[in-house]
Amino acid sequence: MKICVFTGTRAEYGLLLPLMNEINADPTLTLQLLVSGAHLSSEFGLTYKEIEKDGFKIDKKVKLPLHDNSPQGVTNAMGVGLIGYGEALSQLKPDIGVVLGDRYEAFSFAAAAMIHRTPIAHLHGGESTYGAIDEAIRHAITKMSHLHFTSTEPYRQRVIQLGEDPVRVFNMGAIGLDNINNMDLLSRKQLEQDLRLKWAKHNFLVTFHPVTLELESAVEQFHNLLSVLSERDDTLLIFTKANADVEGRRINQMIDDYVAKNPEKAVGFASLGTLRYLSLMQYVDAVVGNSSSGIIEAPSFERGSINIGDRQEGRIKASSVIDCEPTIVSLKQAFSKLFSPEFQASLKGVKNPYGQGGTATKIKHTLKTFPLADILKKRFYV
Repeated sequence: MKICVFTGTRAEYGLLLPLMNEINADPTLTLQLLVSGAHLSSEFGLTYKEIEKDGFKIDKKVKLPLHDNSPQGVTNAMGVGLIGYGEALSQLKPDIGVVLGDRYEAFSFAAAAMIHRTPIAHLHGGESTYGAIDEAIRHAITKMSHLHFTSTEPYRQRVIQLGEDPVRVFNMGAIGLDNINNMDLLSRKQLEQDLRLKWAKHNFLVTFHPVTLELESAVEQFHNLLSVLSERDDTLLIFTKANADVEGRRINQMIDDYVAKNPEKAVGFASLGTLRYLSLMQYVDAVVGNSSSGIIEAPSFERGSINIGDRQEGRIKASSVIDCEPTIVSLKQAFSKLFSPEFQASLKGVKNPYGQGGTATKIKHTLKTFPLADILKKRFYV
């Protein structure tokens, strides 16, 4: 059985890694890997090399034009992707394709697979992110997909609400938590040496992406965050750069400028990789920004998260997540709450609503055993 896994970004690859390992280890399955998007861009760290370093064979690469992240530029990239993914599927002829999440690259892959009559297994459907264009893309991929692996039961119910047959919808938990259980995470000293950083009294892992339904707002929001962070003494800021969305380059330039002016308290990385990112998460005071990692993975480390704005609005959140507006006043209030004795005490034993791991094994078993005959002929479930 040939299973084609699609990945277009570093974050998505990190989440898919446990499933790829499970497929690779099964002698009855053949892993096909289709790599695209930011993985093939020097600007975003050429992260396809990390995939190869992890021991995977990349079967097809589809390069997208990422030099222009304006709305028209993204639309052009989607078109190029649709052509390239179609050609790749024609050659690979997988029995089923696997796609995760809600990005435009994933949408183009799902559309190509649908036309090629390739069944699609979709991970992390049913979620809500009201502040991002990903919201609509995610639900569109759900309607093109045939098997659904959600991260919580409420998300499973939402996929069913979209008309998907409950027999094909499985609540498996968040697959990214498998990495926390499976990886030998790095120590503080190893991270200090590997990343050439010096720990401070307080340390923050900062990831801020554009809010794609609020054009021209990301720069102002990120400027407010930098202003508040600059006021904090004896603090190390570890920035990971934004993804290839509209306004992403402007945020990344702001990170570069800030790090250059404040080398004693800030470091920035185009890509940390899954191992280093999760290893950092276990030692920082908080994950700050608007990345889903602060909501899904951080609670498993009993670490607080400051979730800024409405990019992640609608997601189920643990009590360790502090929501705030992207204003200076609201940001300062969030940091005050983070360091309050009451909140710090509440982090002990915090429950992660996205499960405890073991997701990849369950997904692989379902991919192996679910009958694919006539799976393409979907009916709207009522």
